[in-house]
Amino acid sequence: MKFKVIHKEHIFEPEKHFSQCHASTLIRFENGNILSAWFGGSYEGHNDVAIWCSSRKEGKWNEPVKVADEDGVPCWNPVLFKDEKEKVYLFYKVGPNPRTWYTKLITSEDMGNSWSEPKELIAGDIGGRGPVKNKMITLSNGTWLAPASIETDTIWDAFVDISADQGKTWTKSEMVPLNHDLLQGKGIIQPTLWESEPGKVHMLLRSTEGFIYRSDSDDCGMTWCEAYPINLPNNNSGIDLVKMNDGRLVLVYNPVGGNWAARTPIACSISSDNGKSWSENFILDHNENPIDRKDGEFSYPAVIAEENRVYITYTWKRQTIAYWELEVL
Repeated sequence: MKFKVIHKEHIFEPEKHFSQCHASTLIRFENGNILSAWFGGSYEGHNDVAIWCSSRKEGKWNEPVKVADEDGVPCWNPVLFKDEKEKVYLFYKVGPNPRTWYTKLITSEDMGNSWSEPKELIAGDIGGRGPVKNKMITLSNGTWLAPASIETDTIWDAFVDISADQGKTWTKSEMVPLNHDLLQGKGIIQPTLWESEPGKVHMLLRSTEGFIYRSDSDDCGMTWCEAYPINLPNNNSGIDLVKMNDGRLVLVYNPVGGNWAARTPIACSISSDNGKSWSENFILDHNENPIDRKDGEFSYPAVIAEENRVYITYTWKRQTIAYWELEVL
């Protein structure tokens, strides 16, 4: 399996609009335009951190625009989603830290040119319902699944939020079973989802244990098997995956093991057997001799697919967002 580079660039000039940025997301419209979002400000967790967007039209990114902000409270982890009518949903977290944050939502009817007023996704929620980092998926029966997780001082756990009415109401699945007594760290967060056949849903997860974890569901995501490690390393940093039309999976991740290990390199890998085995890594970015941790950070990828192409964004040294378009051969 091979990748052919169609295009690669930075969405904006490094450090032009803010000191740091992180946690990008993207969608593609039927006309070929790309919309991306991320959080940016002084640094992660600072109370000036807001949600920013940029659109790629006719091969050029426009200047980033601040689309969501909270006075005196940081914003985190935007997640973009579009429905079958191309209405855009932008979910994001608000709060001083992941233990106490909650989820807000804004929508757009014009491909991100204008946005609704923000509202809470689940009134009174603390801890973060809805998508936590990675994109939602639409199941074959039309149900929306949002990959979700919670982070306390001692435990990380994952679940999915389920909507059968296009986001009007949400039902929380059971927590993904995990024997925390056997772990060295806190657990698993930030699932990425795919449906292999009707009703059969799978997730890969970030973990504190040095490996990517997996769980599987036979009932459209309501219940899950006990999470188990797979033979791919994880550095306790975000991953993302997309299922292509031909059934192949494309994973973007840091192929590095260890809890809070380095976030370089960042790479793509392909599975043709529903995640049982993975191809040799295709390296997107790498810094073998970073001067500090930020200088060697290529992290928190987002990936979507259209026919035989994948579109990827990720954090580039906390200074900008990298964008790649690859053909999967």
